[in-house]
Amino acid sequence: MPELAQGRLKVGAPVAIIDIGSNSVRLVAYEGQTRSPTPIFNEKVLCGLGRNVLTTGKLASEAMEKALSALARFRVLCQVMKIEEVRVLATAAARDAANGAEFLARCEQVTGQPVELISGKREAKLSALGVASGIWKPDGVVGDLGGGSLELIEVKGQKLGSGVTLPLGGLALQDRSGGSVKKAVKLVRDAFEGLPQIEAAKGRAFYAVGGTWRALARLHMKQRGYPLHVMHNYVIPARDAVDFARLVERVEAETLDSIESISAARRPLLAYGALVLEQIIRMAKPSEVVVSAMGVREGLLFEQLDDAQRAEDPLLAMARELNVLRSRSPRHGEELCAWTDRFMASTSLDETAEDKRLRHAACLLADIGWRAHPDYRGEQSLNIIAHAGFAGVDHPGRAYLALAVAYRHLGLSDDQVSPRLRELASPRMIDRARILGAAMRVAYLVSAGMPGVLPRTPLHCAHGQLQVDVPRDLAALANDRLFNRLKALARIIGRTPKFQVGQ
Repeated sequence: MPELAQGRLKVGAPVAIIDIGSNSVRLVAYEGQTRSPTPIFNEKVLCGLGRNVLTTGKLASEAMEKALSALARFRVLCQVMKIEEVRVLATAAARDAANGAEFLARCEQVTGQPVELISGKREAKLSALGVASGIWKPDGVVGDLGGGSLELIEVKGQKLGSGVTLPLGGLALQDRSGGSVKKAVKLVRDAFEGLPQIEAAKGRAFYAVGGTWRALARLHMKQRGYPLHVMHNYVIPARDAVDFARLVERVEAETLDSIESISAARRPLLAYGALVLEQIIRMAKPSEVVVSAMGVREGLLFEQLDDAQRAEDPLLAMARELNVLRSRSPRHGEELCAWTDRFMASTSLDETAEDKRLRHAACLLADIGWRAHPDYRGEQSLNIIAHAGFAGVDHPGRAYLALAVAYRHLGLSDDQVSPRLRELASPRMIDRARILGAAMRVAYLVSAGMPGVLPRTPLHCAHGQLQVDVPRDLAALANDRLFNRLKALARIIGRTPKFQVGQ
């Protein structure tokens, strides 16, 4: 039996990051150091290290012991996974506590690794790099809310502004306010007054990082019956976010709809996370709140990439990986990108740069469901794509990718394609997904999913006709079944179908 599972990529040795935060201690192991790293193991323990640090000045003994126990387990897990490169980070609680240095020395003994105590400004930078790694061309302000602190930093693409750290984490606010949400609101307002990072968010996106804000977003998702359960790049309009935050602030956490999806240890912090978010929106006036599942850990990995790797498109990088792992022929997926390039260029359809990158991603993902039973390939492909751990794509983009590949397998009728998923995409995107799905139906019938055929059988429009050129040695491919698929595509773009054989 092969040592390396065939479902794993050859991307070098796995790496792991242990994050000793104010509320949780977490281990995330990644398949390798890549542009779009895939976690192979993820575990957290809510230890509450930051609880009462601002009033007592120290980390509590019980919290430290719980954290050290988790770290001992994480060390063994890394040994089991044969991970040699392990980075250990510590943040606000260890920075602020008088016994922080003593605790970190014990952490180093338990983990067998040096612990990097990162400053608030470095934490802000890494959070912003994490957002830049996972959201395509971000433009706004990143806020990373932990148990002990809130980091704010401006981001535009991969260019970062100056960061600031504030003692406004959930545990810190709970501690400083004496458990009074009303007092906590004043603390937050005073801290935000005149802050450049707050001013920089006006009319732009606010990128929310951190477990408490993800928990709030999960509740929001469930409240509105959202069709996807993917947290990354979930968007909440600013006005809607304020209304929901106020709801969370004023009611008991246990009465919130779907509260059982949130761990009991995190529930007391929801009101504090909500009030911080509300004040950011009221004072900064961002256009929307965008949830990022990527933060400090992913930022640390992104920081270690060279310039060429950072410049890669994370969506296309992961689509290529899935193409390699799951398609009959990865090269065919690449050829499909070029084949549809020529087709789109020959039509009168407008296509933006964003449209093109999504189309290429869909082409790379078109054959990932081929091992399923024919009756379920469309459904399986749709579910894999809609819920995959993609970076660099928003939820409407996910819907487009999933729908295009579903149309390829299921046909061009909407009867069998998820109506809930279609809610996420605009009519224009659905139309483009149907056109691409129809083109794929032609491509896979003419090529059998094998490389070398599509470059010889181009699809293009000319003189009001939609034409497939078939060389003489492949003339037998031009049968009625292929013509019917060509006709279906021609119908939806307003052309007459035609085979050109033998040239």
